[in-house]
Amino acid sequence: MLVTLVVGGGSWYMIEDVKATMREHDLSQIGNGVPAIVQIHDPQCPRCVALQREARTALCEFENDQLQFLVANVMNSEGRQLAAAHGVGNITLLLFDGEGRRRNVITGSYDSAYLTEAFRQHVSRYGGI
Repeated sequence: MLVTLVVGGGSWYMIEDVKATMREHDLSQIGNGVPAIVQIHDPQCPRCVALQREARTALCEFENDQLQFLVANVMNSEGRQLAAAHGVGNITLLLFDGEGRRRNVITGSYDSAYLTEAFRQHVSRYGGI
């Protein structure tokens, strides 16, 4: 019985994690009415992984209807196209308003405190909240 609960709980967690990852990679959400932070991300780049961790920590300060986090993986064509369209490389965050217009670019590695403040300013300007 205990094994069933552990396996069932673990399976549920994995399914939810996969769903969240799939949502993060759905770049069609840009311009859906909610401001977006889009990370230009190379999953093999340690600095990209570190930036992603810090950005996710910063995003814990916001509700899902205030700000969404998306990932443009440069290992696939859609991610590469978005990066090229905005003239940026990896280790970059693109900040979009709810209409899908790019409003800011953050390039480089930053800690969650810096990103929280940058995201807060973005939401206050473009979130309508």
